[in-house]
Amino acid sequence: MTVAPDRPAEAESLHAAAEDIAALLRACPDTSVPIPGAEWTVGEAAAHLVLAGELMAALAEGRERPYGDGTPGSLAAENAASLAAFPERGGPVLAEGIVRHARAFTEAAAAREPGTAVVTPLGPMDLATLGSYLLTHMLGHGYDIAVALRRPHMVDRERVARCMPFLRTAMPRVVDARAAAGFSACYALRVPGITRFAVTFTDGAADVTDEPPRRPDCTITTEPVTFFLIALGRRGATAAMARGRIAAWGRRPWLAPRFPTLFTAP
Repeated sequence: MTVAPDRPAEAESLHAAAEDIAALLRACPDTSVPIPGAEWTVGEAAAHLVLAGELMAALAEGRERPYGDGTPGSLAAENAASLAAFPERGGPVLAEGIVRHARAFTEAAAAREPGTAVVTPLGPMDLATLGSYLLTHMLGHGYDIAVALRRPHMVDRERVARCMPFLRTAMPRVVDARAAAGFSACYALRVPGITRFAVTFTDGAADVTDEPPRRPDCTITTEPVTFFLIALGRRGATAAMARGRIAAWGRRPWLAPRFPTLFTAP
């Protein structure tokens, strides 16, 4: 059964996430702090969020804005080019831009039907899923900024739940062709308190469904925030399993650590 999106609540979630990230930036006197494990600094990640927010707001308005071809290489190239053309790295200025574009997105989206189709950097999706995409993107980079500044991050169970429509939609589109080549298996995924679904690989292609099409080879239960951070490549599955944040069972439970390696984080 399809549940109609709660648009005011979704808008508030986007606004709150933008404000949480903005608060970190307003209190940051030096945005040249490097992000651990990444090539960007805090200022570059924040500038990217401003640019991405402006892009998403334009898409919500119905404007066409090509941005790469959906492959990781093309998106990285577009990101690099857009950052080079946008030199602003001041924390307060970037904070204002992130908040402004989040509100511009929700205002544009409110004027259109949530099922309206739009073409995004990761392919076509409806407007409601685009909002989930924007929230996911903001939280991923917001998490990076918080970690770099050694501040508490803003990812929680409620926000992860609002990211799930995009994460499910994106999965077949971000399969790592090399890692998944020739692979076939059925996974049942459970994120307690949020959702359960299946991802079935057939000769390297992934299909996401509400229910497994056959008996699952591996069932994985993951704590929500851990699921989100692994999905975005911010944490590894092996360490999470060792800490008890992931449980796996079934006919082929050893397939659990392989699951996140089959994707390129969006």
